[in-house]
Amino acid sequence: MSPKRRFVALNVIFALSSTFLASGVTIGDKGELPAGPPQDEGNMKTAKEAQHTNRLIHATSPYLLQHAHNPVDWYEWGDEALSKARKEDKPIFLSIGYSACHWCHVMEHESFEDAEVAGLLNEHFVSIKVDREERPDIDEIYMAYTQATTGGGGWPMSVWLKADGVPFYAGTYFPKPALINILKQISNEWQSNREGFNERDGAVRRFFDQWSSGLPPADGVILQETVEEAAKQVARYFDRTHGGTSAGGTNKFPPSMTMELMLRAYRRTGNEDLLEAVRITLDHMARGGIYDHLGGGICRYSTDIEWLVPHFEKMLYDQALVSSIYLDAYQLTREPLYAYVASDIFNYVMNDLQSPRGGYYSTRDADSDGLEGAYYIWTVEEVVEILGEAEAELFCAYYDVSKTGNWFESRGHAPAGPKNILHIAKPPDLFAKAHGLHVDDLNGRIKQWREKMLTVRAKRVEPGLDDKILTGWNGLMIASLAKGARVLDDPRYAESAARAADFVLKELRRDGRLLRTQRNGQSRLPGYLSDYAFFIDGLLYLYEATFDRRWLDAAAELNETLIRYYWDEKGGAFFFTAADAEQLLTRSKNPRDGAIPSGNSVQAMNLLRLAILLDRKDYRQKAEGIFRAFAADVEQSPAAFEKLLCTVDYYHDQVKEIAIVGDREADDTKVLIRTVYDRFLPNKVVVHAAEKDAKSNDLPLLKGKVTVDGKAAAYVCENYACKLPVTTPAALAEQLDHR
Repeated sequence: MSPKRRFVALNVIFALSSTFLASGVTIGDKGELPAGPPQDEGNMKTAKEAQHTNRLIHATSPYLLQHAHNPVDWYEWGDEALSKARKEDKPIFLSIGYSACHWCHVMEHESFEDAEVAGLLNEHFVSIKVDREERPDIDEIYMAYTQATTGGGGWPMSVWLKADGVPFYAGTYFPKPALINILKQISNEWQSNREGFNERDGAVRRFFDQWSSGLPPADGVILQETVEEAAKQVARYFDRTHGGTSAGGTNKFPPSMTMELMLRAYRRTGNEDLLEAVRITLDHMARGGIYDHLGGGICRYSTDIEWLVPHFEKMLYDQALVSSIYLDAYQLTREPLYAYVASDIFNYVMNDLQSPRGGYYSTRDADSDGLEGAYYIWTVEEVVEILGEAEAELFCAYYDVSKTGNWFESRGHAPAGPKNILHIAKPPDLFAKAHGLHVDDLNGRIKQWREKMLTVRAKRVEPGLDDKILTGWNGLMIASLAKGARVLDDPRYAESAARAADFVLKELRRDGRLLRTQRNGQSRLPGYLSDYAFFIDGLLYLYEATFDRRWLDAAAELNETLIRYYWDEKGGAFFFTAADAEQLLTRSKNPRDGAIPSGNSVQAMNLLRLAILLDRKDYRQKAEGIFRAFAADVEQSPAAFEKLLCTVDYYHDQVKEIAIVGDREADDTKVLIRTVYDRFLPNKVVVHAAEKDAKSNDLPLLKGKVTVDGKAAAYVCENYACKLPVTTPAALAEQLDHR
């Protein structure tokens, strides 16, 4: 049964009534939502202000703590709540969201702080609140059901289930009247028609069996041709005016993984159409309101096709993925704008999201002082007061700040009056020419503007900070920063990444195994596949950025742990949860990319890199097992597996195995390393050692490698067959560029 037909069948099976189903509000699978009621106050209450305190007061998640003073008798997911549902014979109301989710705040304010809603939930249901970022295993299971039965999904996600975890109804954001109606109907049905709920169990369980197992494994691996075909397929949907894709709507998310696939395909085929689509997208994102032109950093998505009006939350994983694709594009095109954006994102992360102890925080909220975007918007009068008349006129022209404002669709959540989101309507060189300026003069003024405007902005109420530290998201950020240290030749980024990696290894590893989350000194929850895969990826990039062997050793050790507890010996690929983890409704191996890459896709790349670095052919075989496990799914919808296809591209290429021998601090060594990272060469591994260390080093690529006539030498190999060593950048470039 195809996914589409399966979803239609489920929609019919689970309908309680046409009226019942019509009560919900369906949203897109990336979290976009319809207009809702105004939010006129913040969501965090102090204990002194609160009239109620529930069990969530003991949670570590900032999202759960936001609900700790609701009159709803909330539970965290766990035995206590599930046992209560069984003992009292009540259905479960499961509410899933995250701290930076604007519409989660809206639903809390209008429903979960409301006495009538709380009364219904407390009397007739066991209410469980889940932070999707702490428990992605729970989130993905019930999101699959929500999407299957409603045709959409997003957060807040609202799911009703039995005490055994089997869901029977789902939706996303519900306005208060609709929610009350649903709660009453479910309660009545529960009392009068219990058999009706039980009758659906078989179909639900069959759905989850199909969803978690996917299509049968293929006999062979995914073909290289699939990479090029998928890249051309996704490129057809790109907006050739503003870049990106909107999937038939207006919201646009930074398509980082899609663009990585397109750049890889361009490198192989020379198809200029692919490169052009990426450049248009990166140019417009860099100039749009989705980018914070004062403080740096990228917002989650744009609510319009021109990238002007963002959803203002800043997620750590977006900073990682977006900065990484700007690095790739910079290596390929040498466009200075791309290097600037990547470095500006890095500086933002280090300044705002890195904890004093090294780990990276998760999110900056979209809201501040109870209003969406209030921290980021400006009026002409404010700019004049800060910069003075003459400079303000130029600033307003450059960033499109006007007395009438440029943000008209505020969805009722922004401050009243003219509102301006900073964006750059005209590229700097063209703007400078139009205003009789040299571009260097304009850049100097922009720097001064930023400093003055940021000084004033810092006095505003900051958006809320989700200060939990997630292992997987830290891995993504470590990888991009470490990569940036080499590409941009800036050791500060490697130093920041190393501090974060040290934090994870010290604070989020117990008995050799990774934990998921840490906040206020409390580390908890077993790590998931994505935590291991993303962090191993970060460690491998950090090894390349520093050539400190301890990062490679840590990656290898965690890789073995991951294989031991997560590998599926029968069907190939990795499960999302460990063999000894809490048993939920199903144990998935979902290979599709979402807002973040699939753990299986990233881990396949890790295995291929480690296979070369450590000469472990069994790791390459496991990567092939991942390809076979998902080959049939990829054949059906290749565009849903961009990250996996990037790994397929690596697998089929003649990977450049580069060994550099020489004093790390010597100029002749540095220039060889610089030559490697001055070009877009995604399919490579790089090792280094001083000559005295190379002689005794156990890394296969370093065995027998020596300097040449006292000069640093580079060895370029493929399948361990090495060309003659070279000592000059020109000779190394020739070997690297030869295909």
